[in-house]
Amino acid sequence: MPQKKISIEDVARRAKVSITTVSRVINNVPTVSRKNRANVEEAIAHLKFKPNISAQRLARGYNNSIGLVMPGYPGIFYSFYAVELIRGVGHACETKRLDLVFHITNGDNPMNTSNVGGIIFADIIENRKQVESAIAVGTPCLIINNKVDDLDVSYIAVDNNVGGRIAADYLVSLKHKRIATITGNLNTQAGLHRFEGFQTFLQEKNVGLPEEYIFKGDYSRRCARTAMKSFLELPNPPTAVFACSDEMALEAVAVILEKGLKIPDDISIIGFDDNPACLFGSIALTTVKQPLFKMAEESVYLLSSIMGGKGKFKKRIVLNPELVVRESCGPCRS
Repeated sequence: MPQKKISIEDVARRAKVSITTVSRVINNVPTVSRKNRANVEEAIAHLKFKPNISAQRLARGYNNSIGLVMPGYPGIFYSFYAVELIRGVGHACETKRLDLVFHITNGDNPMNTSNVGGIIFADIIENRKQVESAIAVGTPCLIINNKVDDLDVSYIAVDNNVGGRIAADYLVSLKHKRIATITGNLNTQAGLHRFEGFQTFLQEKNVGLPEEYIFKGDYSRRCARTAMKSFLELPNPPTAVFACSDEMALEAVAVILEKGLKIPDDISIIGFDDNPACLFGSIALTTVKQPLFKMAEESVYLLSSIMGGKGKFKKRIVLNPELVVRESCGPCRS
């Protein structure tokens, strides 16, 4: 016997509110009381209700806009990572003749999804509830820069674990044994996976990674400066350092040169990103390139397909980073 399809009336009945109130909750209208919103959200979750996307679009007209939601952090508009994502999404929107709505979030505020036809979430940092809410009301969604296998959503991500392994592999191939790392924010998937890939590869090659060679950073130049100073003050300083972003790697380079040391003769440095700034310093930086622009661009094409009703199945796309060899790494001489 076929299972009964849950309707908006069923949700309203369980929540003991009107259909209009349910509709307002689904469309994130802020005038609904906290109590009624909680009752409706409970009913939606309990009944596993999925709004009719086609009906919603007919009601409000097909929406040719997409939202780009990005976690807010200090210096976002000076960040190569953020600028590349915005540039890639913007370029693809221009190609597809889509309007772009940009939203910076700290994850606390509810999102109004009724003004866009679909949403690209750039990573999930403290805003998972926003993603879950958008999925629950049937808004076409896509996540970039984060593998999310426990949600009913498509994603495009970079294999950061492989990226960490690439960095470790290259330094080990140059016969380095004392290798340190300045991690990214380990609360982010990218930061954690880069570190895990790096650490695991060293373990496989029987290269030690003592605690004093691990500095838990946050992608900032400030932390990289502190980290590099602490490494150079060790009784046995590292002969090579993997900084999990180019911004940190460039600051590490500055500290090394300030101390009168030579790169790569005294110490090798490898970064992560392939920021163009890597080319214009006193030392051209060896790095692990992640395809940020491609990831952002492809996300628009995939989301547009989902919005058009063509993307009926989840797509999980993982892009591989690659090594870019320049001047900042050399064979171990000690």
